[in-house]
Amino acid sequence: MAERVHKTPAKAASGETEAAFALGVRADADHSKAEGDALMGEDTPMLEVLRKRSDFLAAARARRQPVPSFLLQARYRDDGSDLIRVGFTCSKKVGNAVARNRAKRRLREIARLGLPQLGKPGWDYVLIGRAGATAEREFTALQGDLAQAVRQIHAPKSQGPKPHGPKGARPGKPRTPQS
Repeated sequence: MAERVHKTPAKAASGETEAAFALGVRADADHSKAEGDALMGEDTPMLEVLRKRSDFLAAARARRQPVPSFLLQARYRDDGSDLIRVGFTCSKKVGNAVARNRAKRRLREIARLGLPQLGKPGWDYVLIGRAGATAEREFTALQGDLAQAVRQIHAPKSQGPKPHGPKGARPGKPRTPQS
C-alpha cells in the first residue's frame, strides 16, 4: 500500500507560524530591525497576528465599523508597544471551510497591504468576514473598504447632544404627561 506524502511549503524561518508567514512577518524574536524594515518598509510599524481568545474578546468590546465586505473591530491596547496587531475570523455563516479560508486569505492580504500605512501603532484590529461579500467582492473594493473603515474608526467623535432627546421620545412628537 502506497503512503501518501503531504508536502508543505518551506517556511522562511523556524518557529514562524503559517499566519505570520502569510502576512510576511516573522514570529521569531531573533530577527534584526533591518530584516523587519525590509519586510514592511522604512517607517511602517510591524504587524503581529492575534492568537489569544482574550485579545479577540477585548476587540469585540471596543470600537466597530461595518463596511460592505467585512466588519472591523479595533481597540487601543495602551501597553506602550508600537506593534499593530491584527486578527481574522469568519463564522460558519460565511460558508464551508473552503469558503471561510478563502475569505480569510483575502482579509489577510488587504491587512498586509493596507494596515501598515493606515493603522496606528498600539492598536488591535480584527477583521470579520461577511457571507458572500468578503469572498466575492472586487479586491480593490476590499482595499477601499479597509481604508474607509480605519479612517472612520480613528475619526474624532462628535461631542454634541444626542439627536433624539430623552429616552423613549420620538422626533417630531412632544411628550405629554399622562394623568
